[in-house]
Amino acid sequence: MPYTINRIITDADFEEVDKRTRKALSDHSFGVLTEIDVKATMKKKLDKDMSAYRILGACNPSMAWEAIGVEPRVGAMLPCNVILREVSEGVEVSAVDPVASMSAIDNDELKQVAGKVRDELSKVIQAI
Repeated sequence: MPYTINRIITDADFEEVDKRTRKALSDHSFGVLTEIDVKATMKKKLDKDMSAYRILGACNPSMAWEAIGVEPRVGAMLPCNVILREVSEGVEVSAVDPVASMSAIDNDELKQVAGKVRDELSKVIQAI
């Protein structure tokens, strides 16, 4: 089972794709709660060089509220991570597939919420 929703953007550089990703997230009621510059972290902590790689921790508050309401410990698996990474073809944007990540939790109501979140994240990826 795939665990991410992916798209490669070929018509923009990394920073432009970042801006477009944040706008698409916002347009679909997701906010960015966390941001990790993996490239900078690897350089600082390990003195290793790598291509641009950023993790955005995105959250749709109403959907998070719904998920926590049906499964209080689900917060351990939030927020929904969206990664941007430089690849040879351009910039790949990948969002976690909440259905795949929540499959370890035996809760049918949560699976329904995860399906709604996946649908919204799929729209986000296509809108970039």
